[in-house]
Amino acid sequence: MKKIRLLTPGPTAIPESVLAKFAEPVIHHRTSLFETEFKVLQDHLKWLFQTKQLVLTLTCTGTGAMESTVAGLFSPGDSVIVVNGGKFGERWTKLSKTYGLNVDEILLERGTAVSLQELEARMRANPGAKAVLFQASETSTGALMPVKGIVDLCRTHGMLSVCDGITAVGILNLPMDEWGIDVLITGSQKALMLPPGLSFLALSERAWKATESSRLPKYYFDLVRERKMQEKQQTAWTPGISLIHGGVESLRLLREEGLPALFERHERLARCTRAAATALGLEFFSRSPSPVLTTVKVPESFSVEQGKQIQKIMQEKYGVIITGGQDELQGKILRLSHFGYCDVFDVMTGIGALELALADLGHPVRFGSGTGAVLTAFRET
Repeated sequence: MKKIRLLTPGPTAIPESVLAKFAEPVIHHRTSLFETEFKVLQDHLKWLFQTKQLVLTLTCTGTGAMESTVAGLFSPGDSVIVVNGGKFGERWTKLSKTYGLNVDEILLERGTAVSLQELEARMRANPGAKAVLFQASETSTGALMPVKGIVDLCRTHGMLSVCDGITAVGILNLPMDEWGIDVLITGSQKALMLPPGLSFLALSERAWKATESSRLPKYYFDLVRERKMQEKQQTAWTPGISLIHGGVESLRLLREEGLPALFERHERLARCTRAAATALGLEFFSRSPSPVLTTVKVPESFSVEQGKQIQKIMQEKYGVIITGGQDELQGKILRLSHFGYCDVFDVMTGIGALELALADLGHPVRFGSGTGAVLTAFRET
């Protein structure tokens, strides 16, 4: 028997008490039973987002929440500025163009964060832009973006700040109301420790004002309709009832841990992983490392095909699933996640499997160097 350990940037491992919730009987969503449970979920989400605003629950993955934001805020021909730092920044560009928006794209070198100076220059060059669309943490490269700086610039220039926090909410401190973030998004299969299928987003009063003049077509992704229903603890369409069952429990666990401890845990696991990568002689890919995941380059002596083999061996031989690069980064980088239902022993197991896979491919490894670095860093922090 081989136990599978999931160390990917989504989906992530799920706590046992959350899994147990999925076995409970399904209730009908047009009942007071559902409304009572949904109200608990809504209260937990406000705590997680650090906002007084209603946090909408959509039965779709994070991309659906991104699309609903574009459809809900803008009109044909509107201009937006997109920070494209990787696969998911690129998604903002594609969604915006699909809906007929004019996109001023800041295309970043992969693994880097946006320069606030460059962003402000684009804002000055495009004063009619309605919003800046960006990621808090670009999952495809492991790069952390200067969220507060971006939001501050948006306020200064009268633009909306639209933050994809899908792999950031619950990992990074993103106080929505305190910082003035206009749109904040996350997904169930990330820090919330749930299966894929739900997304969550909150809008500031400025963002809700923008929905009043939006003329883009929308039906399922109609945020105004959803708001009216969810203010009554109902949903416009059939929700993922079992996922909501689990969500109440997963958010209870996170709330029990507390936000300061939650952020500290993820930062500590990131330090442990980075220490292990350094001990193994691996070069970091991101120049602006995020506590969400650590990206490292495959050894220089490896071909692209050998780089892909690292993941294959880790999964098929050692039962540990990580992810690699996407598109032009396939076979060139490894993405080691350390968030959600994850602790130091999960990290140590993942690093141990990486040591074995590298050795299997002929890379010189001193066994225990990476795992030992994990434990040392954990004790020191």
